[in-house]
Amino acid sequence: MAFEGTTIPVAKPQIGAEERQAVDRVMSTGMVAQGPEVAAFEVEFSEVLVPGAHSVAVNSGTSALHLGLLAAGIGAGDEVIVPAFTFAATANSVALTGATPVFADIDPRTFNLDPSSAAEAVTERTRAIMPVHLYGQAADMDGFEALAEKHGLAILEDAAQAHASSWNGRPVGSFGSFAAFSLYPTKNMTSGEGGMVTTNDGEFARRVRVLRNQGMEKQYRNEVVGLNNRMTDIHAAIGRVQLTKILDWTARRQSNAAVLDEGLAGLSGVVTPQVAGQATHVYHQYTIRLSGSTAQERDAFVTALKDEHGVGAGVYYPVPVNRLESFLVEADLPHTESAAQEVLSLPVHPALEESDLQRIVTAVDAVARAGASA
Repeated sequence: MAFEGTTIPVAKPQIGAEERQAVDRVMSTGMVAQGPEVAAFEVEFSEVLVPGAHSVAVNSGTSALHLGLLAAGIGAGDEVIVPAFTFAATANSVALTGATPVFADIDPRTFNLDPSSAAEAVTERTRAIMPVHLYGQAADMDGFEALAEKHGLAILEDAAQAHASSWNGRPVGSFGSFAAFSLYPTKNMTSGEGGMVTTNDGEFARRVRVLRNQGMEKQYRNEVVGLNNRMTDIHAAIGRVQLTKILDWTARRQSNAAVLDEGLAGLSGVVTPQVAGQATHVYHQYTIRLSGSTAQERDAFVTALKDEHGVGAGVYYPVPVNRLESFLVEADLPHTESAAQEVLSLPVHPALEESDLQRIVTAVDAVARAGASA
């Protein structure tokens, strides 16, 4: 029977009156390009999420990755080890520098890049490792720090989905030469569109600032060939408001995830998110896997949740990046391939009510039971 009513969205940007007022305030000044709001946002981002780091605001998470790689000196002839189970921007940013993304496998429990698989991918051309803190769970930074030290490699963090996540109590964004955060509307916080580069190195931060601004720190004193990847004051004003809410939203996401964990525990064929003991998970996505399913079975599960129960679900990511037409690289990545056909993400965002959470649990239970009896 088709569901009649309002579908629970898998993601819902949290934009309210305070964000609108902040935009109106900036618009009333007539100074809407990169200016004092961006500078304030950068300081506050560091204070709230990566204490002690330098933050540089840019116009997207992809720009944050790209400019960070350029500032790190990554370019033609270099290799950067990346997961294939991620959004394409991770590998795209490497390729855009002229370097080669080398794909390694994931830990099947956490979906994050596996340090042991990354170790097998190291060659004489490898310059860096780019772990992704996928779905909001910090990657195994102990493993990556050991690997980087052994081979003299840089660590470059893709923290696009991991605002406020940590490993052994240390915030993501503080481990590598740099980290890149996304501020896209469906992320755990947003600036409307935007990104942030964090680094512990003041000179590195300066290089990113130069690169985002046509290669110049002072007007008409271009030091290098750069880009126009600046953030506007309008977007920064939104981000500043969101920063005041991100920690409360994170706690709500974690609370919602705990309800889903309890409600889905023991359900045949359904594996709830597994969290490493050293990691803080901020649940950008609450991702379950349907153990042993085919991609077609998983997609049918997603359709049934929406059509029969009004529960939105998403699949992140159905095609490993190495198999995308833009790359087409042969790689032996069995855990990546399994995850790509078994995972689906359920709503976990802070706008959910208790009744929504119970509906999600009931829906997953019903669809799983129907599939088991089919």
